[in-house]
Amino acid sequence: MSYLARRGALFVLTLFLISIVTFAITHILPGDVAMMIMGTQSNPTALAGLRESLGLNDPLIEQYGRWIGGMLTGDWGVSLRYKEPIAALIGQKVTASAMIVVLSLLIALATAIPLGVVSAVYRDRWQDTAGSGIALAGISLPDFFWGIVLILLISRGLGWLPSSGYASPTEDFWLAFRHALLPATALGLSLMAHLTRMTRSAMLEVLGQDFIRVCRAKGLGHGAVVFRHALRNAISPVVTVAGLQLGYLFGSIIVIESLFNYTGMGWLTYQALLNRDVPLIQSTVFVIAAVVMLANLVVDVLYTLIDPRVRLE
Repeated sequence: MSYLARRGALFVLTLFLISIVTFAITHILPGDVAMMIMGTQSNPTALAGLRESLGLNDPLIEQYGRWIGGMLTGDWGVSLRYKEPIAALIGQKVTASAMIVVLSLLIALATAIPLGVVSAVYRDRWQDTAGSGIALAGISLPDFFWGIVLILLISRGLGWLPSSGYASPTEDFWLAFRHALLPATALGLSLMAHLTRMTRSAMLEVLGQDFIRVCRAKGLGHGAVVFRHALRNAISPVVTVAGLQLGYLFGSIIVIESLFNYTGMGWLTYQALLNRDVPLIQSTVFVIAAVVMLANLVVDVLYTLIDPRVRLE
């Protein structure tokens, strides 16, 4: 319980620091929020009045206090670009991006673990060479490259899946799944490469330990030794790395969603930056940081379920 209390305190402190950095950076950016609202040809008197009503003339510490207070109470303001409440807008986009992130994790894990296990079991053979080659290709090439390849091959070439757009899973789940599959695969391929290498390294370390030799000496079958004993002990660092890679996924999702015109959190963040929608930029960055840290906390807790030797103290 003390561990969770410490992590909770660290979670709050980190979010506080991120909020300060985000607020400071958005105020360093060039441009005038009031002028964005009223236009460049607006009356100077009206412009000055709008700045005063928005509190833009107040000291930065007061502006920060209003903003962070609104974030904590649910009043996230209104988007300058979309003229909608930011909380409702982000709520819609988080659902869209969550589908991509979950799918990409499933694709990465479902591919990486078998590849890593095979590479470790058949070390220095052609299976290991093939698995390592796939992982190297995934690490060396960026996400947007895989996105372009998937669009040209799967969408344009074969016509199996749509190349762009978004559909709500609450309205048509199958259509939403089809729209999310290509961007999720593009994200999952790079993550798969990292997890494959991690699985291979962890499996090689476990397969060389004494208890594995004892299992073989007792006459256990090859499959039981590999999957019931070796993989169970090797999977913990893989899960940890997968959790830490959530930050990488949310960083890459901006490029991938823009490439596929998939209107999720990444696309929304890009549009906010493009239009200098300051309230929306602040909120999207804050929410993404909170989701990444919360996911890492959940992974730490799940660690104990995967490996009973680990205890949170």
